[in-house]
Amino acid sequence: MSRRSTTVRRRRVFYIPGYDPIHPRRYRELYRSEGAAQARISGYGLNLTQRQGGERYGWLVNGLIDDVHVDANVDVLVWSDIVRASMNTSIPATYAALLRTAWVYISTGALFRLMRLRKGPVIAALYPVGMLLVQLLIAIALGSVPAALAGAAGLSNTWAKVALIAVGFGIAIAVLRWFKARDGKFFAHYLMHDYAYGAATRGANPPELEARIAEFTDTIAHALTEDVDEVLVVGHSSGAHLGVSVLADLIRADRVREEGPALGFLSLGQVVPMVSFLPDAHRLRADLAYLSVSEALFWLDVTAPGDGCAFALCDPVAVTGVAPEGQRWPLVISAAFTQTLSPARWKELRWRFFRLHFQYLCAFDRPGDYDYFRITAGPLTLADRFAGRGPSKSRLTRPVNRYTSTAP
Repeated sequence: MSRRSTTVRRRRVFYIPGYDPIHPRRYRELYRSEGAAQARISGYGLNLTQRQGGERYGWLVNGLIDDVHVDANVDVLVWSDIVRASMNTSIPATYAALLRTAWVYISTGALFRLMRLRKGPVIAALYPVGMLLVQLLIAIALGSVPAALAGAAGLSNTWAKVALIAVGFGIAIAVLRWFKARDGKFFAHYLMHDYAYGAATRGANPPELEARIAEFTDTIAHALTEDVDEVLVVGHSSGAHLGVSVLADLIRADRVREEGPALGFLSLGQVVPMVSFLPDAHRLRADLAYLSVSEALFWLDVTAPGDGCAFALCDPVAVTGVAPEGQRWPLVISAAFTQTLSPARWKELRWRFFRLHFQYLCAFDRPGDYDYFRITAGPLTLADRFAGRGPSKSRLTRPVNRYTSTAP
């Protein structure tokens, strides 16, 4: 499907977050603060206003970029309620999920094949395992103190020993609860549930997620009937592979009109192989293959080697082993943090791994051709902005996945 170039004056943007239990308000405030910072750095106008009413959470953006006024209507496609439900478990259930997730990735060989791509996200996946085990060892060690003191004192009373064991058990539980209450600092429980969510079904979508994908598909299909110049879908982290399935369903159902708005897909900091390398991810692998040859959209994939949580510069279709003949997408480019952030800013952020995973949605003090706010509120479609742009020379395309079937 060929589309002529057009100046964008009205745009619909649909943002699909990653595995995140937080209210989507955080994304509005991030857009507000970081957009204002980027506007100051780059010398353009950007104004955000709160949207009143509507079925979904979102905001309005007015951009004055390259002397063109652009109105963007941004929606967050929420699945945080599903995330919260999956995280609403006990501490023992979290440790059970740890064992189950480790078994799935090790027994299927997925872990070792993922390590052939980028070690960063694999280390990130192993971090919650290690941290939770450290927390457990600390809890056991502190819980053993009363019994050890009793032994050292030569205490022989049986009931006193039982009481001390009970005290020690209580201490261990209290220590584990203390760690969980402060998981906003450690991220161990959060990340464990993130990886466990996909591993629990060995890569298949659970029913509640399939229902939400269908809802997202209908929402975007409706936007494609509106009087706008571009519909842009942005998928960040785990939201990237949800976006793949949403758009594959949309195009398969012939819901993209040739005379309608341009359709763009921007995947950021993707972790697609964490799911597509699992044995039962037939649906995702089929969607990747289908979308990669579609003429109905433009798909840009942006990662950065400095982001240790993403599979940087890994073509998600090719490395999964489902690239068909005539593959068109995605165009894989680097956000090149070491070049687009000043040395001082890079030094400040370099070891803040979770923050760097969100840098794609933030301001760059030395912006290159990737600028999130120009893309979402500027006058060029995604296709026009990156027309003629070649893929990163450092991209990885060698298929290393053991499971390549696209049907059960």
